[in-house]
Amino acid sequence: MYKHAESDIMKKLIVYLMPLLFIGMMAGCMDSGTSTTTSATGESNNAGDVAKQSESSASNPIILKIFHAGSLSVPFGEYEKIYEENHKNVDVQREAAGSVACIRKIIELNKTADVLASADYSLIPSMMMPKYADWYLMIARNELVLAYTDKSKYKDEINSDNWYKILNRPDVKFGFSSPNDDPCGYRSQMVIQLAELYYKNSTIYDDLVLKNSNFEVKEENGTYTIIVPKEITVNTDKVFLRSKETDLLGPLEAGAYDYLFIYKSVANQHNLKYIELPKEINLGYYEYADNYKKVKLTTGDGNTKTAKPIVYGITVPKNANHPKEGIEFVKTILEHPEVFENAGQPVIKPAAGFGNVPDELKGLVEMKD
Repeated sequence: MYKHAESDIMKKLIVYLMPLLFIGMMAGCMDSGTSTTTSATGESNNAGDVAKQSESSASNPIILKIFHAGSLSVPFGEYEKIYEENHKNVDVQREAAGSVACIRKIIELNKTADVLASADYSLIPSMMMPKYADWYLMIARNELVLAYTDKSKYKDEINSDNWYKILNRPDVKFGFSSPNDDPCGYRSQMVIQLAELYYKNSTIYDDLVLKNSNFEVKEENGTYTIIVPKEITVNTDKVFLRSKETDLLGPLEAGAYDYLFIYKSVANQHNLKYIELPKEINLGYYEYADNYKKVKLTTGDGNTKTAKPIVYGITVPKNANHPKEGIEFVKTILEHPEVFENAGQPVIKPAAGFGNVPDELKGLVEMKD
């Protein structure tokens, strides 16, 4: 009787266990299809690990830091989009400031950037080379204009012949960026001083700037040197001053003041009205380089700059965290000149290269001595 009972129990166990055995066998087959292999280094190479690695790369991209002049914000925004479309593992992070301020972040504040782009190419060799850079490119040009809005006083009267007279009226306020921080700032001063020579009126700079700031001017053998103190003070009833030119746009549009010395490209990008200044003074043309250099400016740090045609410069600093990606960003700029052109900043074709230009770029530039 007991043997019969044991037989029945065994049959029931077999019936119960069979599905479990089948599931176990199937699981074994599936495991064999995705079996883990181990490399000689002991690292797992299964599909799950590959997926995790891809997810990690996407969630932890390379951060490409770019310091650039404020007037490059629009074209560099477009270059960022193009670059990231072709470099899915890179996150471009841009910091716009006055060109001098951008460079000081690197050489004085020990910050790192993978690309440095200046509104004045000459700042790279004068401030960064040889310690922080050993090459640079001249990539695009610009010119200064006098911008205004529908809120500006005497907007219906001002023109290329009388603008300095309009600015000198007691109820008119005009703006420029700091000559100590921003190339647009010291170029604005150079343009106003050059206006004295062009219009044959020796009081223009005195009336507009010297009477409303703590700047000075020295003349020697037909060359004028503007001296800007380290601590700038201005008559705020007459002059609107900010660190960089792009900081001046919002207040102008809001009617805080009337006229602004600004790059033509920035005026176009922000749909501002503007007066075009004569070629002999607007710093936009190579043929007038000899005329421009009659004016110099010494900034608060003691550096003297000579007025010259406005040309943008770019480099990958020596202490860049990601020099390879930085060079690829510069290459993207050179391969897409239409971005600069659409932003109103004519490109230099081909870009002019100086110093130890990377091999990856040499086919796209013309090397200079």
